[in-house]
Amino acid sequence: MGRIRAIAVNVLSRLRDAEAVVVASGSCGAMLKVFYPELFAKTPHLDAARSVSARTWEFSDFLVTRLGVSDVGARFPARVTFHDGCHGLRELGIKQPPRVLLSKVRDIQLLEMKEAETCCGFGGAFAAKFPMISTAMGEVKCASAAETGAEYIVSNDSSCLMHIQGLLSRQGKPVKTIHLAEILARQ
Repeated sequence: MGRIRAIAVNVLSRLRDAEAVVVASGSCGAMLKVFYPELFAKTPHLDAARSVSARTWEFSDFLVTRLGVSDVGARFPARVTFHDGCHGLRELGIKQPPRVLLSKVRDIQLLEMKEAETCCGFGGAFAAKFPMISTAMGEVKCASAAETGAEYIVSNDSSCLMHIQGLLSRQGKPVKTIHLAEILARQ
């Protein structure tokens, strides 16, 4: 735990003066917002961890909730479905902000999959320790996405997208993954 805290103290130091910490990954956002205060409980760094936590935002939540922005002028002519990453959904409570942003993208068709809130099976160390279970969970996610007829699976968590794209590629499926920010950057 000492080495982990040493690295985390460096992060706290670097983010000390940031007005806002905007993270494009639910997993990374949850680490700063939820788990840093737990990591530094009963240490001299707890106040700094709480301060960073209070200023940390997941990307879509920052745009929609903090800035009140729902339309960034993006255009993406495709059928998409959205994957709710576990940390963004369960730890940060992010469900609607990405959908609000996607609803304003010109020429996009959002097709909700039945298993949108189901874990894709990545989970970092989980995928390494339990590869067969991880793969099976990811295959459920891929099948659910395929049922929608979507061309793209969108998420606000890059690790989920990497795992899902790996499974899709191995299966020879034409569906692609894309981060929400990549869609919002298209004009």
